[in-house]
Amino acid sequence: MENWRLGDIAITRIEELIGPLFDPVRFFPDYDQAAFDRHQDWLYPNHVDPRSGNLIASMHSWLVQTPDHNILIDTCIGDDKDRMPYRNWHRMHTGWLSRLPIDPTEVDFVLCTHLHVDHVGWNTRLVNGQWIPTFPNAKYVFSQAEFDFWQAARSTPDPDTFNEVNNKTFDDSVLPIMGLAQLIAASADLIPGVMSVSPAPGHTPGSSAITLTSGQQQALFTGDICHHPIQVWYPDWNSAYCEIPDQAIATRRAVLSRCAEHHMLMMPAHFGPAHAGYVDETASGFEFRFTD
Repeated sequence: MENWRLGDIAITRIEELIGPLFDPVRFFPDYDQAAFDRHQDWLYPNHVDPRSGNLIASMHSWLVQTPDHNILIDTCIGDDKDRMPYRNWHRMHTGWLSRLPIDPTEVDFVLCTHLHVDHVGWNTRLVNGQWIPTFPNAKYVFSQAEFDFWQAARSTPDPDTFNEVNNKTFDDSVLPIMGLAQLIAASADLIPGVMSVSPAPGHTPGSSAITLTSGQQQALFTGDICHHPIQVWYPDWNSAYCEIPDQAIATRRAVLSRCAEHHMLMMPAHFGPAHAGYVDETASGFEFRFTD
């Protein structure tokens, strides 16, 4: 379990699983092996598996503990969920909840950067055959535009595999927590002076970025704006799961520039070890420095 500090705020990474999960040729429509070859000194083995060539991806949440609040950012895939035909995510039992260093009743906010299958699963847990909120005292915060998009997708005829799984996700991990939800339409100061949420559309229509501030220090939780660190060097590479491709590229570039300009600790949802770091902007583009 890795920890970071931002002034008087503690940040803990809560891992669900990590491994060589995605074929880069399928994951990146603009995949170029030569680009990977140019970065082989740092890509292997923490970010690309030397044997399979698959991308290393981490599924983790961020627990942010201020002097006054406990905030959980993104909740991974979850246990007991029907995720077929994604066999590796189907009815998992990972021990994620036991790794949370506080009691679930002590969580004040659950922030979902977006509502994809791997960001909302632990919103709920299975009790006596019913999906109930895992964090019963928390406000679940996400974008109104994101909710509206997936609610509409729920009734789309003949969904593809990814949307079929997300339909199940909406039913078992989003709808059961709506009584605790706080939907935001634009930028919002969740905790004034400490944490704010702002629109970051592209990967999904309602994706959000979350800014954490402690004194002169800042961190930015970026969700899936960048799935993999190679996208820092190649910000025009979208994943195959970006709903609005041109907007996703524009948002990615804007976020990387912001992180570099303000020396913000960038905390993505899926980077392999060391999972977080700083963006540098040079004459030739962006680079990423992982924290120790």
